[in-house]
Amino acid sequence: MAISAKRNGTKVITGEVRASYANVWEPQSINGSDEKYSVSLIISKEDTETIKAIEQAIEEAKEDGKAKFGGKIPNSLKTPLRDGDEEREDDEAYKNSYFINANRNASQGQPQIVDAYKNKITDTTAVYSGCFIRASVNFFAFNTNGNKGIAAGLGNIQKIRDGEMLSGGSTADEDFDELDTDDDDLI
Repeated sequence: MAISAKRNGTKVITGEVRASYANVWEPQSINGSDEKYSVSLIISKEDTETIKAIEQAIEEAKEDGKAKFGGKIPNSLKTPLRDGDEEREDDEAYKNSYFINANRNASQGQPQIVDAYKNKITDTTAVYSGCFIRASVNFFAFNTNGNKGIAAGLGNIQKIRDGEMLSGGSTADEDFDELDTDDDDLI
């Protein structure tokens, strides 16, 4: 069963996407910036429903943000929906996908993280780079120090299922799968 995307104005609840650079448990500061929770949402190009909802939300955010842009939408506006085949061509995880980097200021608190049944997840190893999630994302205009664009604000996260870790490493289960635990020589 496919999971449908939903849109209400500038807010989108994605269909199933893959989490990458998942920094959702502890806020991080990058180059001295404010601490933020963040995640890169990898969206298959086949998920046309989620992509369309995001594109429509971005267009609405542009209209809503005209006042921040001096009354008109600039031609060279930065938008958050990016093509993984062009911008991350050396990363297999982004192949045939779009992606959005969504973040949330630490002052807003941690995103709520739930499982497929909406039960709160507290295990910090449960949501990681590579698992499949849904996310609520709000798109909004910004005009800061001459940079104008549309940003993606991270709302909440729903884990749908596990996936292969994207860290390039392996799990302990993968590394140690051949050990016979019935061996009497074990400590």
